[in-house]
Amino acid sequence: MKNHINRLIALSAVLLLLCSCFRGGKAEMALNQQDSIITAARLLSMQRTADYTLVTVADPWKGGVLHRYVLVPASAQLPADLPEGTVVRTPVKNALVYSSVHTSLMGELDALDAVRGVVDKQYFIDSAIVNGVNAGTIADCGNSMNPTVEKVIDMQPDAILLSPYQDASYGQIATLDIPIIECADYLEYDPLGRAEWVKFYGELVGKREEADSLYNAVVTAYNGLKQKAAGAKSHPTVVTEMVISGVWNVPGGQSYMARILTDAGGRYLWADDKNTGSLALDFNQVLAVAQDADYWFIKWTNINTLKDLQGAYDLNKEMAAFKNKRVYVCDTDKTRFFDRIPFHPEVLLREFAAILHPELFPDYKNQMYHHID
Repeated sequence: MKNHINRLIALSAVLLLLCSCFRGGKAEMALNQQDSIITAARLLSMQRTADYTLVTVADPWKGGVLHRYVLVPASAQLPADLPEGTVVRTPVKNALVYSSVHTSLMGELDALDAVRGVVDKQYFIDSAIVNGVNAGTIADCGNSMNPTVEKVIDMQPDAILLSPYQDASYGQIATLDIPIIECADYLEYDPLGRAEWVKFYGELVGKREEADSLYNAVVTAYNGLKQKAAGAKSHPTVVTEMVISGVWNVPGGQSYMARILTDAGGRYLWADDKNTGSLALDFNQVLAVAQDADYWFIKWTNINTLKDLQGAYDLNKEMAAFKNKRVYVCDTDKTRFFDRIPFHPEVLLREFAAILHPELFPDYKNQMYHHID
């Protein structure tokens, strides 16, 4: 499971930028009067001017600002009066990327050539990245927890894209005077809010139109599916995940997963909970609430039959969904769940909606979750 979390949270690094801070006067005051082009993401704000784009990443832990970036085209001279922030020359063409989530997105934006280095190479499955690392055209910069600084310096990146965490220091790479792009998209709990971060990454790599088009398509598809599922005649009850080492991490009622399940026309049994993260419960606590749940969705590996599920924890057989053979498993080693879903929540929404309401999606074939019996 740790490997999957690392893949999900570890982020990319795109480096073609010059880091510099400026105090803004009139320019910043004027900018504050403009509306952000971001509508769904709670941690991201983007304001475009004729000369630059100001990107503000909110601090998800302490409030206020985590980081501010001023994106300036490399083809233009730096304006004399910029707002405060890390100056990034765009498009980024030489990136160190920490996560396959973001290299996958770069591929969709037709900007994979910007990825010139990675860490934790074992978690990348895209053939272009794997082949590039093997051929030496993409630098292997070691472990994300302790990158090989010499290799980072050798590749001369323009920016580093990585996942922020509370009170992060980033070690030696923070001393290299290379812009660090703190990708907090994984901390968004609204599905469309997380997907909207594509606008930031598109701006970084010079793919603004492609990013806007991708996001607009996601919104249209997601809202259409949500509306269709809302018209279902029934709303089955749902439980997710399973007990691992004595702990059942149940998505909170305001979490990313809970929102998608609700939008798919399911009745999530912890919907009244106010948490946006996970609840660490034991088996009996979950059983008390969800023993009679109609459907059970699990993300794990090597659970291919109900016998496997019972073997993982014998009391799993007490769940009604187990007895009624309504258990669906996403094998995260065999699917691209962690790479694809963050920027395509409509894929997961369609999956859940089709399973919960097969009468509405008679021709749908599962992509992520498979039925076990």
